[in-house]
Amino acid sequence: MVLSLLAIIAGFVLLVWSADKFVDGASSTAKHLGMPSLLIGMVIVGFGTSAPEMVVSAMAAMDGNPRLALGNAIGSNIVNIALILGVTAIIAPIAVNSKIIKKEIPILILIVIISGILMLDDSLSRLEGFLLLGAFFSLIGWSIYSALKGKSDALKSEMEEELQSHIMPFKQGILWLVAGLIVLIASSRILVWGSVNIAQLLGISDLIIGLTIVALGTSLPELVASVIAARKGEHDIAIGNVVGSNMFNILAVIGIATTIAPMNGIDPLVLNRDWTTMFILTIGLFIMAYGFKGRRGQINRTEGAILLLAYIAYNSYLVATVTSL
Repeated sequence: MVLSLLAIIAGFVLLVWSADKFVDGASSTAKHLGMPSLLIGMVIVGFGTSAPEMVVSAMAAMDGNPRLALGNAIGSNIVNIALILGVTAIIAPIAVNSKIIKKEIPILILIVIISGILMLDDSLSRLEGFLLLGAFFSLIGWSIYSALKGKSDALKSEMEEELQSHIMPFKQGILWLVAGLIVLIASSRILVWGSVNIAQLLGISDLIIGLTIVALGTSLPELVASVIAARKGEHDIAIGNVVGSNMFNILAVIGIATTIAPMNGIDPLVLNRDWTTMFILTIGLFIMAYGFKGRRGQINRTEGAILLLAYIAYNSYLVATVTSL
């Protein structure tokens, strides 16, 4: 038990560190190669912040624990909206100005709905996994198109300022890109091993571990990035990190895990409890980000507190459910 807990803690610490270095290295390398700042923000940074979920879920699926991967993807999306945006908005209210982000949120809702439809039969086949990955690559294509066309978007100026503050020499960028990826893979392996052991020792399903501990750990890079961005006044980066990560989590994380190990006999609670929570939070994000009846799109402190309470309530229910078994 002690060794497994230490593995989880070490996995989390190394995961956050490696994800940060991976994103910084990839962003600097892309900048030196002449890639536009907005494209780096939408694709490179978006991919990098979801890298922990992707690698952890791939490792879990290869180890024969695809439900941990599914729990990680759905749980991370719940963490991203309820905990990360909740805490970030309490620290510094988030104004949504980017037209690109306002286009992305309806796409995110559609992706969430599609994932729910695929799980109606309590299974996810390898074919459905490939469909999700196909949609993921289509999303990347759309992101590239939007980034190249959105030269005057509010997100562009914020991303340019952020990249300038983290720029590093080309060779150093390559070094951190490779080192970050290697440590990311190693720390993911450690985290999955410790999490599965804890689940087995406590008699808890891999799904619950994925929804809670692993989801929180793999979402830490987004939490750090969003809080720092909001404090700097880079509101669109703060919310863009979450929206992009949530789309990647469903399409790439679940897609990769399912193509490696198809999931049969998925607990109906995943759809009735976890997916429904994710869907409601995503609709709530849409309402807050767009603003209606003359209200500007933003997440204020009161709404941030509501999101945080929703996260606490959801996890409290999970704990109560597990302890009552």
